[in-house]
Amino acid sequence: LKFRLAGYPRKHNEGRVEVFYNDEWGTICDDDFTLANAHVLCRHLGFVAATGWAHSAKYGKGVGRIWLDNVNCAGGEKSIGDCKHRGWGNSDCSHEEDAGVICKDERIPGFKDSNVIEVRKLLARVGRDPAEPAARSPAVGQPCRGAAQPGLMEPQAGWPSTPPLPVGRAGPVSGLLSPCRLFTERQQLNYRLHSVSCTGTEVHLSMCAFEFYRGNTSAACGAGMPAVVSCVPGPLFATGNGHKKKQRQQQQGQPRIRLKGGAKVGEGRVEVLKSSEWGTICDDRWNLLSASVVCRELGFGSAKEALTGARMGQGTGPIHINEVQCLGTEKSLWSCPFKNITQEDCKHTEDAAVRCNIPYMGYENLIRLSGGRSRFEGRVEVAVGAGDGDQPRWGLVCGEGWGTLEAMVACRQLGLGFANHGLQETWYWDASNVTEMVLSGVKCAGHEMSLSHCQHHGTSLNCRNTGTRFAAGVICSES
Repeated sequence: LKFRLAGYPRKHNEGRVEVFYNDEWGTICDDDFTLANAHVLCRHLGFVAATGWAHSAKYGKGVGRIWLDNVNCAGGEKSIGDCKHRGWGNSDCSHEEDAGVICKDERIPGFKDSNVIEVRKLLARVGRDPAEPAARSPAVGQPCRGAAQPGLMEPQAGWPSTPPLPVGRAGPVSGLLSPCRLFTERQQLNYRLHSVSCTGTEVHLSMCAFEFYRGNTSAACGAGMPAVVSCVPGPLFATGNGHKKKQRQQQQGQPRIRLKGGAKVGEGRVEVLKSSEWGTICDDRWNLLSASVVCRELGFGSAKEALTGARMGQGTGPIHINEVQCLGTEKSLWSCPFKNITQEDCKHTEDAAVRCNIPYMGYENLIRLSGGRSRFEGRVEVAVGAGDGDQPRWGLVCGEGWGTLEAMVACRQLGLGFANHGLQETWYWDASNVTEMVLSGVKCAGHEMSLSHCQHHGTSLNCRNTGTRFAAGVICSES
């Protein structure tokens, strides 16, 4: 079984649920639908849980089969197929009753999309530079979240003429689809859009100009091919020896905007530097367009959310500006129209914040916790030597010099929020079968995305106490 979110308009973590069964995509009827059903489906889609569900084709009517009806889950099932239902393909519904889900915007650590397809080998096979986008894309750092999504677009009108390439997420992808197989499979595809025309600064593809195919779509895009993209991480997410160099280049010159108070990379309260003093932005008229300008200025993709009401905590000091009204095309927030305000016009309970799209880098697969009483605490174990298909070797981190800043990075890399404590001794936690110390001298600034980006001793271990009781540990918190 494969699952995907579809429909319009929607965010990346919500939509009409479509399931791939018996070589055909279909929908789920909303009869007797519950939040427990949504929990199971959201986990299929890689999210930790559901926050709601939608009935009556809120995200638009699907096409093809209605695979499931009268679904009744308890909520803990591993597969939607384990829930009670009328049987596959047995339904008395129409597509006006297609069910949708709203998932909590938090990914399951280590989750990989089942339909992610390798693009780099295929790009090389057709003679393109693997690092070159196969289709016109927005600013560097713009992520591609998820794999091939419902419906495909015809490239003939408004898209560059490129070979057929499968869509993958920004960052590592796996598997391979041959050009012959792709050509064969496109014969059965449903094409929804054509004549897509973007400027490159839109927050979402739905904001571009496009046209829908009407009626029978089986004959659509007869002379064309599926429109696809190949995404590459931006400079902030560069790996290897050039990481610190590129990071320094990004930081050259005095930054005039930053994110504070967020537990994860690419999210936080927006703060701006004015008259040598950092201050916040009032949330009046704060929207996705302005939030996306902030995200791109900081080296991320477009904005997933424009948050109001001090959702990322209240700032201190001045509130510098209000009523920011970006068009979305600006390269800096300072190029957008805004109002200078006095402190009396707004309160810090109205501080604006953002959640930005970031490429999937798989950092959470290189760290884990052991021995703790819950998933939020434990002895830190890191993977070393994981490259070129080699199996990673797991080991401990030396506790000498380990503190809150290092714990902040570890909790961020784990996707577990904020750091409550960084522990230099962990003798009171249950032992694991990992006893070798593999990392020492870790010293973080606190903003890094992975412990591997922090200063450390490299391959030459230098730790006075290498026993497991002196291994580094963390206690993380979502708040």
